Amino acid sequence: MGGRAWGVLLVLCGAIFLEGIDVAMLNVALPSIRAELGLSTATLSGVVSAYVLGYGGFMLLGGRAADLYGRRRMFLLWLVVFLVFSGLGGFATEGWMLLLARFVTGVAAAFMTPAGLSIITTSFEEGPKRNKALLFYAGTAAGGFSLGLVIGGLLARIDWRWVFFTPVILSALILLAALWLIKEPAGRDRVPRRLDLAGAVTVTTAMLLIAYAVVRLEHPGQGWGWTIASFAGGVAALAAFVAIERRSPAPLVRLGILKSGRLVRANAAALLFAGSFFGFQFLVTLYLQELRGWSTLETSLALLVVGIDAVLAPTLTPRLVAKFGNTRVIFGGLVLATLAYALFTPLGLDWTYAAMFPSMIILGLGFALAYGPLTIVATDGIAEVEQGLAGGLLYTAFQFGAALGLSAVTAVNVAVLGAGGSPEAALGGFRAALAVPVTLAAVAAVIIAAGWRSGPATRERDRVARA
Repeated sequence: MGGRAWGVLLVLCGAIFLEGIDVAMLNVALPSIRAELGLSTATLSGVVSAYVLGYGGFMLLGGRAADLYGRRRMFLLWLVVFLVFSGLGGFATEGWMLLLARFVTGVAAAFMTPAGLSIITTSFEEGPKRNKALLFYAGTAAGGFSLGLVIGGLLARIDWRWVFFTPVILSALILLAALWLIKEPAGRDRVPRRLDLAGAVTVTTAMLLIAYAVVRLEHPGQGWGWTIASFAGGVAALAAFVAIERRSPAPLVRLGILKSGRLVRANAAALLFAGSFFGFQFLVTLYLQELRGWSTLETSLALLVVGIDAVLAPTLTPRLVAKFGNTRVIFGGLVLATLAYALFTPLGLDWTYAAMFPSMIILGLGFALAYGPLTIVATDGIAEVEQGLAGGLLYTAFQFGAALGLSAVTAVNVAVLGAGGSPEAALGGFRAALAVPVTLAAVAAVIIAAGWRSGPATRERDRVARA
């Protein structure tokens, strides 16, 4: 790749690094935020949920907007919005200010992330060059989350407001570089700019309602009425969206894209894989901090080794993909992730870090093998005019998977723990909840294995279906 191509890739990697570090830093700073602002548990949880709602609710619309209105334009515009509202979050003095800032930041990420991914997939030709770029991109994303845990712990010890101000500085630098390096990919003018307004309203409503229902699953004590109503409303809105898209002359989402078996399997596996990873990370954080009494920084450093995927994804994974193909590498990564979670299930009250280390290092290797190749498969063979949509579908799967994983492990943990408050009861809750990431990763591996024999003939059928 030439100098400008590397420059574009580094700018986009900076943006996905920014998104990962932003989420991770906030997660570890929540106790400090609660202590200063006096937030209730519900409001503190809402600070995280608001981002999930904005991100998950607008991701499909964001992905398609990049195709319709220009990838560079959408990327730059929403990077500015991300910068502004991240900074406003740092000046918050009330809970509602944080909720608003995180919701809009999530919406900005929902437009910015698929735009950035589609710039990569349309700037690099399909094949080894694109694969290399995507694996480098995936490694940067993982590195952002892993480093964010540590950086967030350090910043929270100084002042939690720096957790919001730091992304502002990074955003400004990325924006300046993007204005200079990123050009609108050729051929964009061929895409009709007509917006399917009815489709946009119904799919965004559906995603918001379903995301809200998933978030509420983490709080079974609040009752099931609103949760069931939100799910039902989301499904109804989704059904209306499908009906609208079937009749629309310029649909927001061409439903034929979902006829690709490779794309559907990749997105389903991505959803389950994200659910397993974020569910596991959440349980480990609670186990180390609440049951073992580790500090935020100690917990962050314990999880840092998982970030080895930031090194392996752009170095080891491309060689394995070239030799064995994406499907086999993804399958291997998911099997390793399942093993990592299973090795952690015998956790005890006196476990040393040496006992935890095998799970951490194996999970880092599994993540390096699965995440990048899943991104490749989910965008491989998709027409250039739908690359934003493909990115939106993939990141919607990741986001909803993360929310589902967190909700599932929380529900199981609470159900098993019951009214027991002893360390032994808490340990039993953690052990039971660890069955969730094990199961999710194993099912994802089975889904990928179902496409094991997907050779050139199957791929050609997928191309015909997409056309």
